[in-house]
Amino acid sequence: MMGQEKSNTRERKWKQISEKERYKIEVMRKAKMTPKEISAQLGRDRRTIEREIERGSVIQRRENPYVSRNPKVPEYIDEMVYCADVGQRKHEEKAANKGQGLKIGHDHALAAYLEEKIGKEKYSPDAAIGEIKAKEQKFSVSICTKTVYNYLDKEIFLGISNKDLPVKKDGKKRKYRRTRKVALNNIKGRSIEERPEAVEDRVEYGHWEMDCVVGKGRACLLVLTERMSRQQLIYKMPFKTQNCVVEALNRLERKHKGKFKTIFKSITMDNGSEFLDINSLENSIVRLGTKRTTCYYAHPYSAWERGSNENANRLIRRFIPKGANIGKYTASEIKRIEHWINHYPRKMFDYKTANEMAA
Repeated sequence: MMGQEKSNTRERKWKQISEKERYKIEVMRKAKMTPKEISAQLGRDRRTIEREIERGSVIQRRENPYVSRNPKVPEYIDEMVYCADVGQRKHEEKAANKGQGLKIGHDHALAAYLEEKIGKEKYSPDAAIGEIKAKEQKFSVSICTKTVYNYLDKEIFLGISNKDLPVKKDGKKRKYRRTRKVALNNIKGRSIEERPEAVEDRVEYGHWEMDCVVGKGRACLLVLTERMSRQQLIYKMPFKTQNCVVEALNRLERKHKGKFKTIFKSITMDNGSEFLDINSLENSIVRLGTKRTTCYYAHPYSAWERGSNENANRLIRRFIPKGANIGKYTASEIKRIEHWINHYPRKMFDYKTANEMAA
């Protein structure tokens, strides 16, 4: 066979030994070639050949050609030989047991961060990953949102699972019937169709959506969502009535004084009975005889026209589930929820918060 000095086979980059090469190794070993000589023939590293020979070697028994009547001379001889079939079988067994390593590896800091954000702070996996990028936080590895969802499905994390997710989407989109109807209980209300394009396009701060979140009991929440920044204002009301809504806006006007009209340029709401006193909602109590804002009413059964409000309500439900008694929540607890929403990273804003967008 060709010697190493005349070999024209170049050494290749790392690659697993093939089944064909194993049979070549078996033939060369029977020809009494050393691992060094075999490595030269196959273009492999010597240690690679040595490990393969060790892996595929088996004890083979053959008759002793020097057998005699001497009882001390064994009838059979056991010797270690390389068998390609054994090497290939062991390779396939190890390959079958091999699984893809976790991308998160041994980064316990990242795992603890995700468990804190998703489990305790009620972040979605996307918000948790997005905040890492937005704040340029450094971990030894980087994973994407899809990987986090996969880990939750496989229960990789110790402290969190799918049960900690606020919503488990099924991929189905809700269908809305976009019919233009007139609210029979609100003939005098200003229709959303009269709303300026600047409000519709979300290019100007100061245009709000308003809604009520109800639960068990009489108490409810008045929720205002700014359309451009998604900034939230949440107020607890003892009753879901016109007087309570008007009083909440009156307190807001007294708080902001002369800036109210600039901050609350318009308010869009549904046709609920608590919002029907348009004169009291629009007219100022600080400067009598003037308007403090302009109110618009969405079409009946058209929640999509106040989409920001509806999304904000879902965030609130992470803390106050449906059927909960809102009356048992203190004002400080409500403000904590408001603070959480306003500091929640939003994908639509490249993971900036509502407060950052409103600044």
